[in-house]
Amino acid sequence: MSLENGIIVGDDGTPRCFWGASSDLYRAYHDHEWGMPVDEDVRLFEKVCLEGFQSGLSWLTILRKRENFRAAFHGFDFERIALYDQADEARLLADAGIVRHRGKIRSTIGNARRALALRDEFGSLAEYFWRFEPAASERPDELTWAALKTMSTTSASKALAKDLKKRGWTFIGPTTAYAFMQAMGLVNDHVEGCGARQRCLDARQQRRPSP
Repeated sequence: MSLENGIIVGDDGTPRCFWGASSDLYRAYHDHEWGMPVDEDVRLFEKVCLEGFQSGLSWLTILRKRENFRAAFHGFDFERIALYDQADEARLLADAGIVRHRGKIRSTIGNARRALALRDEFGSLAEYFWRFEPAASERPDELTWAALKTMSTTSASKALAKDLKKRGWTFIGPTTAYAFMQAMGLVNDHVEGCGARQRCLDARQQRRPSP
């Protein structure tokens, strides 16, 4: 395995971003999910909630617990989560399969109610979130390892976090918002030379074909 310019080439000969080959879970997530454009509201809600749970932890911890999270939060159906009561909060706090952080659990329940308000206003969560897609002129043509290492927030992630906070969302600062944007494909941050970068570019093109 070699590491050069942020690219790791594994035993299978596939070049990946430097973080994408450290475990089987990371490899699958990197190759098939991270950076791929998402339009489905439940998946978007799951991603933004899990990024909030990840705060202060490793993403690998969240990946290992993701199926438990899905079971505990009814598949991240935000219509259902918005109806959670104190009994549900107690149930979640007692669930050793997830991250048992009272503030983050309450945030997920509150954000579900805010998600319903967003959907009512914009028609879908996707319609709302994709409004924050950075213009092509705001992104480098070739995303290098050096550039990515210095980017923990962007003007777009700051704008998204600010707007969500204004709407009552919690556990969604600019850094978490940027991680969410990377995960759901609002930006394509696979470094130049990564085998998944072009797949994400193609998927984005299919989502919004050129006129």
